[in-house]
Amino acid sequence: MATPFKVLIVDDEPDLELLIRQRFRKKIRDGEFEFVFAHDGEEALSKLKEDVALDIVMSDINMPVMDGLTLLSRLSDLNRSLKTVIVSAYGDMQNIRTAMNRGAYDFLVKPIDFQDFEITLNKTIQELEAIKQGLRAREELTAIQHELSVASRIQQSILPREFPPFPGRTDFEIFAQMTPAREIGGDFYDFFLIDKDRLGFSIGDVSGKGIPAAIFMAVCRTLLKATALQSKSAGDCIKYFNDVLTRQSDSAMFVTIFYGILHTNTGELEYCIAGHNPPYVLSDGGDVREIAEPSGLMAGAFEQASYETGRLQLKPGESIFLFTDGVTESLNTKGEFFSDERLHTLLERLSGSSAEEIVRCVVNEVRIFSAGETPSDDVTAMALNYRG
Repeated sequence: MATPFKVLIVDDEPDLELLIRQRFRKKIRDGEFEFVFAHDGEEALSKLKEDVALDIVMSDINMPVMDGLTLLSRLSDLNRSLKTVIVSAYGDMQNIRTAMNRGAYDFLVKPIDFQDFEITLNKTIQELEAIKQGLRAREELTAIQHELSVASRIQQSILPREFPPFPGRTDFEIFAQMTPAREIGGDFYDFFLIDKDRLGFSIGDVSGKGIPAAIFMAVCRTLLKATALQSKSAGDCIKYFNDVLTRQSDSAMFVTIFYGILHTNTGELEYCIAGHNPPYVLSDGGDVREIAEPSGLMAGAFEQASYETGRLQLKPGESIFLFTDGVTESLNTKGEFFSDERLHTLLERLSGSSAEEIVRCVVNEVRIFSAGETPSDDVTAMALNYRG
């Protein structure tokens, strides 16, 4: 059974309570309304403090002890949603205007027409319900925003953030940064030592946005690292990764990914590209070349997809730069993409720079380029410099 609407009637006329109970006896009996009565403003305040379920106040203006206008001015102290209907003598427009200016929702005139009384009461209830619904929606939104904030902190915490990550190593340098378009993102990066002579590193971009993408991103990162630590080749690692995802994930979710293994004692790089943006190798003198082949399908979309292992040789001083499409597809206020061409030109200027300088400069250039536009995608970049 629904909770009855509780209405506080404030009036010093002794017959009014009897008239209201008689008029609304069926609705009271059916649990639609519950009326509470007070004979002056002071008693009304006391009842309002005792019963937080009282949301509607119908009050006379002229009463002993505390009049209706004074009561109106005191209601704001209760710090809760209340709707007040003021009652006054016909023609008493000055007091009625004062009451409306002090926050009354509506008014009735005496002698009370009970049909008008019921119409006004129902209208007030509808308005109050709309306000309560809005407050509930705001509370739910606040809760969601809080949860998203917590999720964002959790997501950022699972990505490596300590740089340099291997302070005892001088044979390579690595740096990465992820800036989500929303509170939480679908991009990820990772790096880890498989053994003392092999560094595994990856960057990925999960389909979709929001919490589903963030959860899928965490699954992908964990699964890839667990697979990579079994000492598989880059291609075999992504094949196993794809087979597991296609069997267990939602068919609408997939991920583009680059996974590489740097042999730190020789500079050999073996890698696998699963539908991801080709990375660039930066050499001294401004030479920048793209690593586009071999390339396979995105992971998690097709069962039994095949993936090849590519190989190249990094020379001491060369760097590899990896990124997600949030870099090249960032838009400016003219509707132009940052583009592969702009990125290539920028990287030419950055050859010979440290891994951190490369990443920070690219991310900053993208930020400047897209200033004034709402980000539509996560921006993630990673650079690995082989020192030999």
